[in-house]
Amino acid sequence: MVGVRLDVKGGAETVNFDVKAKLEEKERKSQMVIVSFALSLTTKPSVVKFEVEGMATLTGKDPEIKKMLEVDPETKVPHVFERVYQNAFTAMYLMSTILNTPPPPQDLFFSGKKGIPVEDISVEVGAKAPEGVTVQVDTSNERTNEASVTNK
Repeated sequence: MVGVRLDVKGGAETVNFDVKAKLEEKERKSQMVIVSFALSLTTKPSVVKFEVEGMATLTGKDPEIKKMLEVDPETKVPHVFERVYQNAFTAMYLMSTILNTPPPPQDLFFSGKKGIPVEDISVEVGAKAPEGVTVQVDTSNERTNEASVTNK
């Protein structure tokens, strides 16, 4: 995960977040799918950019997994991104406080409806449990411009 402040201008200006999402199936077995994902969130006006990449393992019944991989007609991204974003939001929120930028919205990938009726499915973000997490922040300037989180 990387967060970069693109503009150091402050102010109470309203920002809108634009999202680019990529999902690629890496492995499929009975009742399990592993996908790689990439999320890029940028703001208008150009204030901050967050990038999140990783792997997600979906386990459950095949029809339920298929539902999670379907594209939501309202948000235009697969439903699995709702779960991925839930995991990434906290880290992006913390990065936004370090970078002194607006945080991304908590409900970015949630449409107005209550979600798809998927039961007995598990989405685990990250193929392996991290042994440690490192947060790097460039503090060479008066204001912090970049922060990244790395699993080791």
